[in-house]
Amino acid sequence: MTASDTNTRHTTMARNAHSAAAKGAPSRADSDAETTSDASASAAAPDASTQPVTPTLRLPTIQDVWRAQDVVRPHVYHTPLLPSRTLGEMTGAHVYLKTENLQRAGSYKVRGATYKLSRLTPEERARGVIAASAGNHAQGVAIAAAALGVACTIVMPTTAPLAKITATEGYGARVILAGESYSDAYQRAREVQAEIGATYIHAFDDPDIIAGQGTVALEILSDLPDVEAIVTSIGGGGLISGIATVIKALKPDVRIYGVEASGAAKMRAALDAGHIVELERVDTIADGISPKACGPYTFAIVRDLVDDVITVDDDDIIRAMLLLMERCKLIVEGAGAAGVAALLAGKVPVQGLRTAVVLSGGNIDMNVVSRFIAHGLAIQGRYLVLRLLLPDRPGELLRLLSIIAEQNVNVLDVAHHRTAPRAPIQDVEVSLTLETRDRAHCEQLIALLRERGFNALEEQPVFNGASAPGNPC
Repeated sequence: MTASDTNTRHTTMARNAHSAAAKGAPSRADSDAETTSDASASAAAPDASTQPVTPTLRLPTIQDVWRAQDVVRPHVYHTPLLPSRTLGEMTGAHVYLKTENLQRAGSYKVRGATYKLSRLTPEERARGVIAASAGNHAQGVAIAAAALGVACTIVMPTTAPLAKITATEGYGARVILAGESYSDAYQRAREVQAEIGATYIHAFDDPDIIAGQGTVALEILSDLPDVEAIVTSIGGGGLISGIATVIKALKPDVRIYGVEASGAAKMRAALDAGHIVELERVDTIADGISPKACGPYTFAIVRDLVDDVITVDDDDIIRAMLLLMERCKLIVEGAGAAGVAALLAGKVPVQGLRTAVVLSGGNIDMNVVSRFIAHGLAIQGRYLVLRLLLPDRPGELLRLLSIIAEQNVNVLDVAHHRTAPRAPIQDVEVSLTLETRDRAHCEQLIALLRERGFNALEEQPVFNGASAPGNPC
């Protein structure tokens, strides 16, 4: 499909949406019946359905999002849309950050959960609710359930960050840990649902959830009416589906770009295949966007309304997280930083455009923040690890450190291994952790050390906090 065809389709959809609005929104009873039926159908199907999307789906509309906004407005924050001169200078775009990391419970998820639970019948509320989540959806559902006095059970993968598990329990939910991925947790949640009769609250593939998440787009339009592009991360696709539903109905010329972690690119895979596919495995630090598959609703909306879906690797995400901490003073989790990562990597064509980037969440596990920072500094050439063999005689370490000091390089750590198995008996192995300005500074230092007779090997940092021996730079 050409760009012209896409623009024509978007314009037609917008015209139809405005026509529907002029005729009046469907009655609440009709809308309730349709949405409840479709949500139940979605809940009954596995998350990783490989069946093609059928035309029987009743996708959410702009009217649904407006209704959702009326419901959720008293319960959520209208989060700031902050201009970023730093990101603008780095990317050539006029960048604005939609700070959903400052939202209640630290992510946008409370929006969809609040709207979904508000539409449950008294009988459904009495039976309680259950959900599967890697963390952010869990907290959103727990907050909404507590507000309504509804019993809440959340099944989370064992790999979920401790901070998210603890917060979910703190909001009053019963937490069950099961499996290593979201899909594993989902299967266990379905088993528990059958046992206790609770209503399942899907993390993303539900019209009410999508409508609730779409309120993010209404706030962006309120704060930046002349927005020209929106960039957001994709997990299961609920957020971008809600945003696209709003934007393509009201301002169809605005470009919408979705960003996935390359190790969990289920939407990109589905778009390439033409149907929903389940990834065999996911491998990313961005746990908030790591489902193995999207859903029928989110796939249909992204396929028809989103301009492009691109991927970024974990190093791109860590780089973005570090920049947001250091320059923007914002703590953002991996999933929340994916959009900024795409901008910094030059993967979205938004130069010169007024671009809103959604920081979808800020629930990062404090136990791994230092590892993210160290890894990000290493990527930028500001954190250098060297391994050297020195003759085992007085003065050699002092000579080495003197050369390093001449280059205005700060020594963070020195490890002296006299019994290292790789070292000849007459030598000693030394590992140095150094603070440098940039990559050029690293290469300058390594070249000088070799010139002075030191065979310096750079250790290639890896995310798990260890270091792997690398080739000489």
